[in-house]
Parts: sequence; C-alpha cells; structure tokens
Amino acid sequence: QRRVYRTTTHVPRELGQIMDSETFEKSRLYQLDKSTFSFWSGLYSEVEGTMILLCGGIPFLWNLSGQISGRAGFGPEYEIVQSLVFLLLATLFSAVTGLPWSLYNTFVIEEKHGFNQQTLGFFFKDAIKKFIVTQCILLPVTSLLLYIIKIGGDYFFIYAWLFTLVVSLVLVTIYADYIAPLFDKFIPLPEGELKQQIETMAKSIDFPLTKVYVVEGSKRSSHSNAYFYGFFKNKRIVLFDTLLEDYSALNKEPAEGEDGENEETKSKTKNKKQGCKNEEVLAVLGHELGHWKLGHTVKNIIISQMNSFLCFFLFAVLIGRKELFAAFGFYDTQPTLIGLMIIFQFIFSPYNEVLSFCLTVLSRRFEFQADAFAKELGKAEDLYSALIKLNKDNLGFPVSDWIFSMWHYSHPPLLERLQALKDAKQE
Repeated sequence: QRRVYRTTTHVPRELGQIMDSETFEKSRLYQLDKSTFSFWSGLYSEVEGTMILLCGGIPFLWNLSGQISGRAGFGPEYEIVQSLVFLLLATLFSAVTGLPWSLYNTFVIEEKHGFNQQTLGFFFKDAIKKFIVTQCILLPVTSLLLYIIKIGGDYFFIYAWLFTLVVSLVLVTIYADYIAPLFDKFIPLPEGELKQQIETMAKSIDFPLTKVYVVEGSKRSSHSNAYFYGFFKNKRIVLFDTLLEDYSALNKEPAEGEDGENEETKSKTKNKKQGCKNEEVLAVLGHELGHWKLGHTVKNIIISQMNSFLCFFLFAVLIGRKELFAAFGFYDTQPTLIGLMIIFQFIFSPYNEVLSFCLTVLSRRFEFQADAFAKELGKAEDLYSALIKLNKDNLGFPVSDWIFSMWHYSHPPLLERLQALKDAKQE
C-alpha cells in the first residue's frame, strides 16, 4: 500500500471526474504520512510488548501492586484489590508511553494536513478527563467481574458472560447521554428545513426518532461523522457539525476583532467550504438508517455476544492450566486477572485476527446493503456526491492495493461504492 501511495502521483483516468489533482496530491501525502506513523508506532508497540514479556514486566507489576495494596492494609488474600491496583498501574503505564505518539499524531501529522483543531491545553485536559472517566468505569466493572468468576462455581463463565452483556448494553444506553457530553457539546438541531426533512425520512421507514443533535466535533478535528443510538422506541441521531455545510464552525468567518483562537480550540478558516448540503446529509443519514432497517446493528450485537460467550467458555477450560501462568512468570500464584490477560490477549490472538478479517468482510457487505437502501429511498445521486465530498474533506486516498484493502478496509473502496450508485442513477 505504501508503494501505491508513493507511485500513484497522478489522478487515474477513472477518477478524473470526481477528484482534482490538488486534492489528490494532498490526500496522497496525508495517507503516506499516516502510513509512516502507523508503521513506526506499530513497531514500537511490538518491541515494547516483547520487552515486557522477556523482562518479566507482568509479574513485576503484579508484585509491585501487591506491595502497594499491602501497605494499604490489604494482604495477599485480597486478590481483587491487588488486581485493581495492577490494572490502574498498567493503564497508567500505557497512557504515559502512548502520550508521545498521540501528541505527534495530533500536533504534527493532523496539524500539518489541516485537521487538528486542538490547542495543547485542550489536548491534555481531554486526555486527563478520558483517563479518569475510563478508570471510573473500568475498575468497578472489573472488580465485579472478578468477584463473579470467584464465586460462580463450575458455570461461572455463563454468569460472567451475562454480566458483560448487561454492562455493554448499559454503556451503549448511557454513553451518548452521560459520557460523551463530558467531552463534547451536544445541542439540538435547530428547527428548520433540515430537521423537518430528517423527521419525515425517519417516519417514512418507521424509525422511532425522538431527538436530533449536533455535536461540536470541530473543537478537536475537522473530520466528519454521523451516527444514531438508543434502544427500542428511543432513538436519537447525532450529526457532527463538520458534516453540515450550514452549521460547520470551520466554514464561518471569524468575527471582526477575533483572531479565530480561544483558550481551548482554534478554528482555521479554509479556502473551500467543507461539509454537505442538506440533501446530501439526508442521503448519508439514509445510509445510516439503512443499517438499522436491515438489522445490521442487531446482527453485530449478536455476533459480538456469541464471540464473547465462546471466549468465556474457552477461558473456563484453560484457566486451570498452570503451565500457562508459568510461561508468563507466575509459578506460585494463578491470579484471575492475569489469567484473563494471558488467555484473551495472547492465547486468542490468532483467533482474533481471523475473526477481525471475517468481520471486515461482513462490514463491507453491510455497507453495500446500506448504500442500496439509500438508493431505494431515492438518494442515490445525493449519496454519490456526498461520498465524493466526504472523501475530499477527510483526504481519503481512493487508490488502494487489493490485498491491503481486503484486510484493512471495513468500508468498501470509494470507486466500488460510486460504481454501484452510478449504476442505480443510470437505471
């Protein structure tokens, strides 16, 4: 794929009508920089993980956790307390070692190509807030999961699976209402033509829409997105302001006397407007609602839970194998959390790669089906132009090596989607 980025320096003939040479070159350089960053960050991650294993980093951190919890009055019999200390130290280590890579990605690569909208202060405040919120969720959930495994008897894997199922459903339910607003500002989409059209389209396919929000995604990035959430008869649609041509802060001229920068974010005025027109936004939403109407969301949940149940079952089979713990430096103890880490992260690694590929293939199939659903709503032409705009706004590179595309792209390549929509327009 890097060879494709390096050698494809001119717009291919089939792309001549949808992408100008300037945008093509910008997207090529952006993707080349991202590819380089991905290679080095991935290499570092592999080296770090290997060194941790070879140098006994996991048992060292576990023993350190035991010392810390011991000083707080919790002896070896309080395994769950020691596990929580271990988890806190491990996530803190991961956050610290990952910080330079995140800073470089945001303030060098994304900044260089015009996507970063954050100041350094906003970045660190956001990172600290994310870490605290993550711990507030991760530590209680983990402690309850370990307790269930401890007292669950021979069928603990069933109870553990049911517990994780309930937790995942609760998090999906509360995320957009209580967690996401901690990081971004959500405002109701103002009354007007767009909101009426969205409500009309939702009603036409029996989508139980209750609210439509606009999120200020432009506070941190100029990338665009849209999604829906909620269970049963309480569905909400969320639109990033960067998706909406009429609402994007990046399209607005700074007021007179303003330098376009505040204490948290910086708004860069672009030469060209970004975002989609109302008709194109409706087409994008038609695609997203197609995922709901065709049951893709439910199917993904079912697949995820079947996989989760299988993993817990295999964990129950393997957890008693002392040689697994000994291989990772645990000769005298068999902590449950360490067992979860060894089995889920290392033993299942080949299986997870195969599963990931299968889900990628399925995801591409779902994307084509959702596009076809938008076509049935009469949105083929608008979705066609929206995909081109979004590809330009996000500097997506439309040429890809077929093996790289097959393995990594959860969405079909742009040209394949456009060809399917073009056939529909001609019909």
